[in-house]
Amino acid sequence: MKKTILFAIISAFILTSCDILDKKPLGYISDSDVWADPNLMDSYLAELYAQTPVFTNDATSTEWDKYSAIQVGMFYVNELSDECTYNWGLQNRGDIIRYKGGNWTIRGGLLEYWELPYKTIRNINIFLDKMQTANATEEYIRIRSAEARFLRAFNYFAMVKRYGGVPLISKVQELNDPKEELYPKRNSEQEIYDFILSEMDEIVKDLPETVDAANLGRVSRYAAYALKSRAALYAGSIARYGNVQLDGLLGIPGNMADSYFQKSYDASKAIINSGRYALYDKDTDKTENFKNIFLVKDNPEVILARKYNGVSDGGIAWKYDFAQSPKPQAWNAGNKNAPYLEMIESFEKIDGTPGIIDRQELTFGLYSIDELWGKRDPRFHATFYTEGTPWKGGTITFYNGLIKENGEIQSEGSYNGILVQGEQSVDGRFGTGFGVMKYLDPDANNMEGIENSKTDYLVFRYGEIFLNLAESAFELGKPGEALEAVNTIRNRSGMPSKASIDMEAIRAERKVELAFEGHRYWDLRRWRIAEEVLTGGRTGIRYYLDYATRKYKIGLIENVEISFGDGGTLPLFRSHYYYFPITTTRTGANPNLVENPGYN
Repeated sequence: MKKTILFAIISAFILTSCDILDKKPLGYISDSDVWADPNLMDSYLAELYAQTPVFTNDATSTEWDKYSAIQVGMFYVNELSDECTYNWGLQNRGDIIRYKGGNWTIRGGLLEYWELPYKTIRNINIFLDKMQTANATEEYIRIRSAEARFLRAFNYFAMVKRYGGVPLISKVQELNDPKEELYPKRNSEQEIYDFILSEMDEIVKDLPETVDAANLGRVSRYAAYALKSRAALYAGSIARYGNVQLDGLLGIPGNMADSYFQKSYDASKAIINSGRYALYDKDTDKTENFKNIFLVKDNPEVILARKYNGVSDGGIAWKYDFAQSPKPQAWNAGNKNAPYLEMIESFEKIDGTPGIIDRQELTFGLYSIDELWGKRDPRFHATFYTEGTPWKGGTITFYNGLIKENGEIQSEGSYNGILVQGEQSVDGRFGTGFGVMKYLDPDANNMEGIENSKTDYLVFRYGEIFLNLAESAFELGKPGEALEAVNTIRNRSGMPSKASIDMEAIRAERKVELAFEGHRYWDLRRWRIAEEVLTGGRTGIRYYLDYATRKYKIGLIENVEISFGDGGTLPLFRSHYYYFPITTTRTGANPNLVENPGYN
């Protein structure tokens, strides 16, 4: 029974598990007991997985069993990008309004990730120190130590992409250590990236090529390669498109760009050449196939997943379906992320032509849903829901009024037995007319409560690796390989091959394939184009049902954040936002920390 419980804890990366790290002394279990029993060592390591919530789309809270946690990282990282806006935010909508509107301060706030990772890193360092003399087999010590080093590197990756250089602590700190060690200075951004990459180089030989059914959720050799592929790509972009600041604490010299792109390229090729993974491609219907990448557990595309079973009481569940699903929904909410029309337009038509819509034409006539959205990239309907989308045996209704025969729009009550408002109003508004379908489980019962999602979250998937390869190859002057990688992704999705490739096309494909998976915001930052892309208003739509034809008239919502009427302003991204503030609290606690530029 004990082993079963420990496996459940580990394989799920649950965010509340044993409190073995927080008790000193460890109740009736002594410190020596822990390092003499592999089961207790596994329990310790399980908590280290649990203390890395950023695995899940940059969620920054470990309180997924708490009401408040529904608002953090997981959804904000989408809303801060150009993918979507906030449709509802429970009691903390003000945070996303402030950050999206460009009101960042030295006090910090949204998506902060500092105190928790350093707590986790300390616990990892303790684990690694104790494992040197633990009572276990050499193989066990080697593998578990490699897992812990992966977790430490992942936490540093989450920090470096926020703050740039941070203090690098790789051994246990003691109270009697020298003051300069207890109050460490920041290492450079380059040093942090180099540490992450060197750690992956060292542990790949110690991690298993695959994990068996009893260890699903643990990192494998190819998870380490995947982290290297992603982190090196970030480092290369920062070297190529960023600037060195703060005497080298921020930025990477431009002449280092190719070396990092080569590391990303090599790591991606190692995964692809291993033959261990495949793009999910089992369903004839390409829309259903794309949905099932995320819904079919442990499919061949999954490199690393955070595991869930949908049981909230004593099990392992999370709140994604509750937050994102259309109605019916327990608290009359859902549709947390509201995609922009511009994001919708990023998806090409099925023949590969651009998806841009003539706004004047869009608002002039009457259209069926098929005329509006029927001939799009199959990934479109696997990524979004909108008016008329099939759902749970019915269809989703977003329409915001009914046009009667005389042309008058009725907005309250019913007309000849037809409700004049659709069901999808949240907080008295219909968002942008779109919701996020990706990851939604049609079998989830969102009427029972908020914690019922059983869908695993994919930390690394094979599709990302092809896109990392495409980008790094192009940066290295290998357009042929970049084109082949992009077309591999497109063809799996039922889209025609491209005849030629450029960086704009690579970035566009990444935007579509990885939509709402927590990549876009960080991509715009590392490419150093966020000032342009994340500044300015975007658009939503309103559907009006025409009673006579049962088609729709479309209205545009310009500058949706302002139109919501809750204090929102036009999105704004300033140049110094490429790095989060260290904050006055942290620099006050450690006088050796230097604040990032632009915050005072």
